[in-house]
Amino acid sequence: MTLEEADQEGILSIAKAVIDTELSAVSALTSRVDQRFIDAVRLLLECSGRIIVTGIGKSGHIGNKIAATFASTGSPAYFVHAAEASHGDMGMLQSGDVVIAISSSGSSDELIKLVPGIKRLALPLIVLSGVPGSTLALAADVVLDVSVNREACPLGLAPTASTTCTLVMGDALAMALLHARGFSADDFARSHPGGRLGRQLLLHVSDVMTAGSDMPVVQNTVSLSDALIEITRKGLGMVAITDSQQKLAGIFTDGDLRRTLDLNVDIRTVALKDVMTQGGQSIEPDALAVAAVSRMQEHQITSLPVIDKDKVVGIVTMHGLLNAGVV
Repeated sequence: MTLEEADQEGILSIAKAVIDTELSAVSALTSRVDQRFIDAVRLLLECSGRIIVTGIGKSGHIGNKIAATFASTGSPAYFVHAAEASHGDMGMLQSGDVVIAISSSGSSDELIKLVPGIKRLALPLIVLSGVPGSTLALAADVVLDVSVNREACPLGLAPTASTTCTLVMGDALAMALLHARGFSADDFARSHPGGRLGRQLLLHVSDVMTAGSDMPVVQNTVSLSDALIEITRKGLGMVAITDSQQKLAGIFTDGDLRRTLDLNVDIRTVALKDVMTQGGQSIEPDALAVAAVSRMQEHQITSLPVIDKDKVVGIVTMHGLLNAGVV
């Protein structure tokens, strides 16, 4: 099957109509963020257990994502499939939980069957529904209206605008709760240790630097040839140069070597202190690793001596930061 030119025009027209319809539906949610929304956030904030999100069909898929968003932003949450709940998974609910039930119609039998068990446990019930006067909504402590004038589906059948609005309302709840809890970027990183953001917020220079016997370092009294042996042995393309007190006196890199060769000096006899880069940039071991990346990019360098209490304790390199997943 191939797309004729006329078909392509129709496809673009439908796509744009879907986007416009969903944008309009989401925009209408703003006026519904009112005292009921505050009441819902208060119930979630006072929750001493878990947030249990339940739904079925497309609402279930949206509920699964909403539960994941709560969990990743500091609020323990689980998704419980409404049909499975009637066959044993109600046992996942316990005292102190708050339930968020999602149903566009508010009349899904699978969800309505859960209400007696929720009430028996005296759990607060928040309902996201497109029919605020529905059976499920009438059983709720708080109802959030996610109704839409029409679906974005050209047939008016497939849940599209309604599921988008439900997802947006769930995100709004999660972000409002995040704010109320005082959840910080560091807290987020701790719940995402495997992600790049987590590494950027959790890894410090001390976690990724080369230290101890692996660190390329010489004193400023040695010859350039001795420094080159150290650079070759340690394989970082540079060497930190210290004085007798282990304080940073300078650095010597592959770039410095190229510039030295242009001077036509005898690299076997010239003193390192005469050709090294005096001083230079450095960083502290407790600085975030991402700060080392910024400093290297700012000064167009690929390595930094790490200084603690005026003494050189390590070397951090762009290569090491790349290997750690910080860059």
